[in-house]
Amino acid sequence: MIRFRRLALAALIPAAALSLGLPEVLAQAPSPAPAASASPSPAPSASPSPAASASPAPAAAPSPAASASPAPATTPSPAASASPSPATPPPAAATTPAPVQTADPFGLETTLEARKVVMVKGTANWDSAFDTLIDAFKALNTLLDKQGIKPAGNAMIVYTSTDDTGFTFLAEIPVEQDPKNLAKDMSIGKSPEGKVLKFVHRGSYDNMDNTYEAITNHLDDKRLEAKDTFIEEYLTDPLKTAEDKLVINVFVPLK
Repeated sequence: MIRFRRLALAALIPAAALSLGLPEVLAQAPSPAPAASASPSPAPSASPSPAASASPAPAAAPSPAASASPAPATTPSPAASASPSPATPPPAAATTPAPVQTADPFGLETTLEARKVVMVKGTANWDSAFDTLIDAFKALNTLLDKQGIKPAGNAMIVYTSTDDTGFTFLAEIPVEQDPKNLAKDMSIGKSPEGKVLKFVHRGSYDNMDNTYEAITNHLDDKRLEAKDTFIEEYLTDPLKTAEDKLVINVFVPLK
């Protein structure tokens, strides 16, 4: 299982308030008084009038400075509103893995019908089992290709006996006509028939141990007893399909 982590980072930009000092402006208010003294001395009454007009001028200056202070305070509001926007995409991404999951029938009761097959006997060690089965299928396909006979169904392996070191088997390919000039250990016969339990394996041949372990557990849970023989039907051509892409039906005859 792969677990995905999603981290959300939020950046907060603090706003700083700016203060403007007015004492310097007020300190310059008495400066017009000497300017009035430079004008003609006989008009002392005119000096207060410009002093009164100068006082409102500096009072108007601080008002725009005070209005500028709330301007930076408005900038954090869009930053706060942007934080929920990245939280919306994750729900859409979480729904993507759902369609990938598939379920194959496991332990489905079915009935096999006997079919005419060309077969070859063989033995194999577990260490080189898949290579041995591939060689058996190649031999059968070469025979059919030379005689222009097309297979009438999927290739099969019938395990006739097993032990700790290896197994014996029959590699079978269904046909509608009898091939000629059969090689050694080849023959014409019929595929297995009767009631079986059907299981599906997907993946490489080496990973089939997991499938057969699950089959054994299923039989134990259902208190079913299998025969010594079991059959593998290769739904994908083992000669042309990547080993990790194999799809194989496993049929288990019951006693």
